[in-house]
Amino acid sequence: MNVMGGQRVLASTSGTTAPISTCGPNGSDLWASRQLESCLRSYGLFESAAETERRKNVLSRLNQIVQKWVREVSAKKMPKQSAQLMAGKIFTFGSYRLGVHTKGADIDTLVVAPRHVQRSDFFDTFPKMLSQIPNCEYVRAVRQAFVPVIKTKIEGIEVDVVFAKLALNNIPQDLDLSDGSLLKNIDEKTVLSLNGSRVADDILRLVPNRESFCLALRAVKLWAKRRGIYSNVLGFFGGASWTLLVAHTCQLYPRASAATLLQKFFELFRQWEWSKPVLLRRNSDDDPSLGFTVWDPQKNGRDRHHLMPIITPSYPQRNSTYNVSKSTKTIIINELIRGSQIINNIISGDVPWDSLFESDENFFIKYEHFIVLLVSPDAQWMGLVESKIRILVQKLERHTCIRLAHVNPKCFTGSRTHTSLVLRSRTVCAPKDNAKTQTIMWFIGIEFNKGQGINVDLTRDFQSFVQMVTNVGKSGNFFKPEMTCDTKRVNWKELENYLPTEVFKTMETAKSAKICGKRGLEYTNSSPKKGKTALKTQLIQVYKVN
Repeated sequence: MNVMGGQRVLASTSGTTAPISTCGPNGSDLWASRQLESCLRSYGLFESAAETERRKNVLSRLNQIVQKWVREVSAKKMPKQSAQLMAGKIFTFGSYRLGVHTKGADIDTLVVAPRHVQRSDFFDTFPKMLSQIPNCEYVRAVRQAFVPVIKTKIEGIEVDVVFAKLALNNIPQDLDLSDGSLLKNIDEKTVLSLNGSRVADDILRLVPNRESFCLALRAVKLWAKRRGIYSNVLGFFGGASWTLLVAHTCQLYPRASAATLLQKFFELFRQWEWSKPVLLRRNSDDDPSLGFTVWDPQKNGRDRHHLMPIITPSYPQRNSTYNVSKSTKTIIINELIRGSQIINNIISGDVPWDSLFESDENFFIKYEHFIVLLVSPDAQWMGLVESKIRILVQKLERHTCIRLAHVNPKCFTGSRTHTSLVLRSRTVCAPKDNAKTQTIMWFIGIEFNKGQGINVDLTRDFQSFVQMVTNVGKSGNFFKPEMTCDTKRVNWKELENYLPTEVFKTMETAKSAKICGKRGLEYTNSSPKKGKTALKTQLIQVYKVN
């Protein structure tokens, strides 16, 4: 089925349990779903027809470049006549493949090539060909990433391109990546590259109602981003994990409307027994002779320590939430409980859909103690530090006096004197032209167990963290002496030295008035607490939250 065509299709599924309910939607369910879609459109999540067409054009041009590139590489390794018959193929994955991409979002793509085209060919010669495309703004190769990738921007659309070579003499244009035999005689990095597309296709095969699935997933992703729990790299859930949870909800309620799916999503996972993994299908059909490691806590000791396992459906099955820590688990569950309370009020007609998507402006009110990471604004260095913050959180959690270490996924930019900060809408902030005078800041809120931890010495944790990221930067051959990462422990009052005056004063007023509920649970069973709207307006003005 064409998801973007808006058709409603019930696909065959192979979930691990029978559906809880096969009831279809009634009139009020459909009305609630229409209201939900209207709310999501007010956030600008849906792109225009013109932008959709522009994406298709970019993918078409990218495909032309891939075919030309494969033939040119082949010509160096075989007779020219044979090389002209060689081909590659482009697949999409991620939000674009699922049909839930937002306006301005990037496109995740996979280039599949025949056996004689090497990964080194991809990184050595493909970027140059990309750069020759008209309206190509930049091309960046990231060889050291967990899944090596080339990033580019064409006609204003960002595209991530990963590579996989298969043990095939040529790539047929009807190639189906769900064929497990394609995984024979390939390496681990190739499997990782292939699995983005394989997982997306499996999800679409396993959800029974794509239209409702897509709308519910858009809502969940917006909610998670607004509540600050959308970041795999920081130990929260990433897009794949939230997608798998919504897909599992669809399997349990195969005919439900999007609004009902959303309500059941929160009801289901607010009380999920996380000793049990979330699975979309059983693994009995997989071929163990392929030899890749799959998620199996009975055989793999490391898997037994995963706190909230959500397993990808495609072989080799992996846990998409391996970064989750004790703290992020607590925060995610609290937000699921909050979301469940609010959506019940929405369905009852007590509050509007907007209530679910209110952003969390209360981070600096929740905690009395903080750790500030001050990082020099080099893009590669910033990305490295951000990718390791979860390790610092895990170090902090080892102290028995620390109940919670909550990293704010939004980073701040400011001068070295910390007098002018602007909250960015993206997790990693791009430095401005005067980057030499700037610093990037991440904040970690610390909650101690009652009567403990006030005098705990965290110096060793800070030093080992800084040394670790420095060593990784050096091993990646990009570290420079001017790349710095400082860590400081501050109390709430000392935030005045880091936050803009107007932000701090607003927080101070809110904190003293106790307008915001403890740990972000601002809602009662009936309605939001009075006075929160005025505070929200103030915070949006001073934070400039997008």
